Amino acid sequence: MSETKRIVSEVSALAEGLVGEYSMEVVDVEFKFEGRRWILRVYIDKEGGVTVDDCASVSRELGDLIEAKDIIDCHYVLEVSSPGLDRPLRKERDFIRSVGKMVRLKTSRPINKRRNFTGRLTNVSEGIISLLVDNDNLVQLPLEEIDKARVEYEFSN
Repeated sequence: MSETKRIVSEVSALAEGLVGEYSMEVVDVEFKFEGRRWILRVYIDKEGGVTVDDCASVSRELGDLIEAKDIIDCHYVLEVSSPGLDRPLRKERDFIRSVGKMVRLKTSRPINKRRNFTGRLTNVSEGIISLLVDNDNLVQLPLEEIDKARVEYEFSN
């Protein structure tokens, strides 16, 4: 396991334990080198959305936990925020919550001769998602084959 993956894994476990106490969930954790510095991003959410105060509280407590456990041995910036309108879909429960919404995703290998799909998520069952794409074609994709997925925000007229 790479050092970056180890850090993401350990921080994810710490964050999930912490935010669970506040009826929140961890949506995603990223550890990336950007603009000459390491950035640790933790996306959290809860029913009704998170507030700036929620993010600040989690940031303080999580930062202390990371330091106490000595998980990261380099200088980094911790950012805790909401996932936003185009939230990533990682876990099966994320997909279940998004049934009926438009999603954009990329698979790890070609399925039906393509890797990129955009369509309406119609069902999630036993590790398979059903997506209505291109002129009402129903495509079924295994969750383990999905590399990236995001909700596509739909603007109403």
